[in-house]
Amino acid sequence: MSTPAHLKSLIAPLRKAMAEFSEDGVRAVLGDVLADTAHVRLSHPLGEMAGAALYDNAFAPLFAALPDLERRDLIVVAGNDGDGGDWVGCMGHYMGTFAAPFLDIPPTGHLAHMRFHEFFRLDGGRIVEMQAIWDLPELMMQAGAWPMVPSLGREVCVPGPMTQDGLSAHDPGASQASHDLVIDMLTQLSRHPSQGGPEIMQAERFWHPRMNWYGPAGIGTARGLAGFRNWHQIPFLNALPDRTGGTSGPLNSHFFAEGNFVAVTGWPNMQMSVTGNGWLGIAPAGQKITMKSLDFWRIEGGLIRENWVLVDLLDVYAQLGVDVFSRLREFNKARVPGRIPFPIGAA
Repeated sequence: MSTPAHLKSLIAPLRKAMAEFSEDGVRAVLGDVLADTAHVRLSHPLGEMAGAALYDNAFAPLFAALPDLERRDLIVVAGNDGDGGDWVGCMGHYMGTFAAPFLDIPPTGHLAHMRFHEFFRLDGGRIVEMQAIWDLPELMMQAGAWPMVPSLGREVCVPGPMTQDGLSAHDPGASQASHDLVIDMLTQLSRHPSQGGPEIMQAERFWHPRMNWYGPAGIGTARGLAGFRNWHQIPFLNALPDRTGGTSGPLNSHFFAEGNFVAVTGWPNMQMSVTGNGWLGIAPAGQKITMKSLDFWRIEGGLIRENWVLVDLLDVYAQLGVDVFSRLREFNKARVPGRIPFPIGAA
């Protein structure tokens, strides 16, 4: 089993190359750190591919759209998932001038930010698996092109940890306690509503009274338990009461912890049926869906103070028969397509 510091060192060259993004630099580092046969799993509609195809299929179109692209990591944590898998999880933003369309999202000519949660499984010194969600709805919203229902929560450029230690080395002595707290919280959470009312979740045992829940664009960020319940949890549980995953059900989740930080990934790691009043503005049909959620938690004083969550919402819509990109194109027929001269204002 490798140490967190060693695991982080293996992907450090990739993070460095992407911080000052160039095609030659990133291609070269990907060739060094990413196995050609690595199983790469990206959020909808980018999909799954071998490692050798990652640059051309994902990063090349993003770099063409944001020609001064840079990567800003805010959290990097590493650990073992208990099943022999060594993982590094990263949260941050891709940023740059949005000068050309990306996946038919129209450019703005202004600075754009797109949150990423990227998880890398390493073996033999190289990345052999990647699971990543890019918050494409966030980019659509900045372009004024989001074609689905408004978020209930607040949309913000999600910050890093308030302790400013997301890139630091963390006390390994705290890792197990952090891990166990999150597992206990998820176990109690899964008991509602099949085993009792909201009180069965024992939320106050686990969550700091001033907690922040940083959800994906399309759901938004919530402040405190009341905000979390109002803007995410109540609509989610009303629509998806039979959810399983995390610590229950047949799907496999990979949990690992480093100090006060805990991370989880799974592809997918939840399943449920859309019932009740529906979810995300989609009428209920009892249809079973799966969900991919890549999360980070920060523990403070034995309670969860911050939780960063990305869900592949575009994949959820696709499973429910809604083609968000088709709707995006219909909504934006009157906008002039094409590339904006870069630098902005250049002849």
